[in-house]
Amino acid sequence: MSPLAEVLSQSALHDVIGLLVKVVEATGALIIFAGTVRAFVQFVRAGARGRGKVAEFTRIRLGLGQFLVLGLEFQLAGDVLRTAVAPSFAEIGQMAAIAAVRTALNYFLGREIAQERAEIEKGGTAPPSAGADSPPHRAS
Repeated sequence: MSPLAEVLSQSALHDVIGLLVKVVEATGALIIFAGTVRAFVQFVRAGARGRGKVAEFTRIRLGLGQFLVLGLEFQLAGDVLRTAVAPSFAEIGQMAAIAAVRTALNYFLGREIAQERAEIEKGGTAPPSAGADSPPHRAS
């Protein structure tokens, strides 16, 4: 294989991966946006109906949290995909930092969702301060 063909194929691969990264990250952003719009509409409807109970708002928060977790997963997938084509050490470091932050956000969101679901299944609602200090409860 000639050096020119090797450079062209690597360049084409880099362009394709770049496009895929944009598609995956845009999908994640759209999921987060759709969840935000959905939660806002539910919030306005609950307020308009006078059903501003804590349980209703907790249900809305859980739904929004699920969209956030899914969107963050897509963002993380885009980060992983970005490192597929011969990244530099600086790019690897940046991706590692971004991936660590997104993974931590995802973990804590998932943990809070699980805690609130467990509270709802027990018949109560999670107090507003429940969260980072208490151990996670797993819904069965």
